[in-house]
Amino acid sequence: MSPSFSARTIPTPMMIGLTLAFTGVLLGFLLGGAFGLLEPAILAHLKASGEAVLATTYGGDVTKLDAVVDKSWTYMLRAHMHGGAIGSAALGAIGILLVTTGRGGIAQLSALAIGGGALIYPTFWLVTALAAPGLGGTGAAKDAYEWIAVPGAGLAILGMIGCLIALRTDRRTA
Repeated sequence: MSPSFSARTIPTPMMIGLTLAFTGVLLGFLLGGAFGLLEPAILAHLKASGEAVLATTYGGDVTKLDAVVDKSWTYMLRAHMHGGAIGSAALGAIGILLVTTGRGGIAQLSALAIGGGALIYPTFWLVTALAAPGLGGTGAAKDAYEWIAVPGAGLAILGMIGCLIALRTDRRTA
């Protein structure tokens, strides 16, 4: 039997998931605004962080540095897009869970997981983008920060799978 609840009672894990998902969307929006306002400054920062290690990491090859800065900018765009997309998907999934399920354990854990993934995974792309020029490439940056990517992507995927399971097994009765 499902626990009773009012329309106003949202279990804490689901509220945390909603908050994390909204924060992921906000990250995407803030990055988009920053790109519009500060693109030249962001690109200059990326270039400067690579120039600091130009002789040692790039062997003085400015062409290699420029390629890494370009790829870093692409990674920043990925952070922006993943924040908005995964965050929005998480909000939708959690909303569906709130409306259609009994808000049991699977639904709560799924909401928490997908909300966490919605913030953590785009953060990986942002950190990787900022670190890549100073590390000598995006591959090195991805390797250095995969400890952020794997849990972020894993939480998002497991959260979505859990949502599907909760929709099938935790039907709302009232």
